Amino acid sequence: MGKVYLVGAGPGTVDLLTLRAARLLARADVVFHDALVDDEVLALAPQARKVAVGKRCGRLSTAQQFINRQLVDAAQRHACVVRLKGGDPMLFGRAQEEIAALSGAGIEVEVVPGISAAFGASAALGQSLTRRGVSRSVAFLTPAVGQGEQPHAWADAARGADTVVLYMASRQAQAIADGLVAAGLPASRPAVLVENASRPDQRVLPTTVAGLPAAAGELGDGPALILVGEVYAELVQDACRVALQDRGLRAAAA
Repeated sequence: MGKVYLVGAGPGTVDLLTLRAARLLARADVVFHDALVDDEVLALAPQARKVAVGKRCGRLSTAQQFINRQLVDAAQRHACVVRLKGGDPMLFGRAQEEIAALSGAGIEVEVVPGISAAFGASAALGQSLTRRGVSRSVAFLTPAVGQGEQPHAWADAARGADTVVLYMASRQAQAIADGLVAAGLPASRPAVLVENASRPDQRVLPTTVAGLPAAAGELGDGPALILVGEVYAELVQDACRVALQDRGLRAAAA
């Protein structure tokens, strides 16, 4: 019986992998990887059979029960099985379902942490999620619900935190803005969308809660986070200043 490693691939770029993750990839027999794992990361496992089992919002995705069965079957045939997940396996990665399935089959599991997208985005912004006197609490939330699940009060949790990070939310920007305002957050609260955090094609779109739908309309196809809080006030102010300057230059040129 082999062993399965649930490995965090980090926010994207290959050199943000942990040393343990890189070493496991180098000796893996098979790698089951998310859709968003970069090719450079997969290249660290040249000898492994690679199986894409990714999930993308609004697209055809691999059923979780099928992934669970694949992991169990692979561990019965191979010594080292890596389940490679974007970010950190233990945050919105459905790791607990895979741990339960593997443990129930008598298969040993080890979790290898990774850098979550929230931390990759914060590093890209050069802005801490917390700041003395401004933010003493952070909430990691997702409005997403699985098939057959009941909606949950994510906006109430957002109201109680100084800084909010919303995963799997950028495609629902209008609903997110409406939900935050309905929960009591001011429409003028600073917000930032970060797409492809840590990657060469990273994009940063500062805005406000009210401006989230318009900003989300500028996003491409990459994974994006929504970050909300007064810690981003300076970023939003700087972006508004630059926009006004550009508008003035265009008006003068006309």
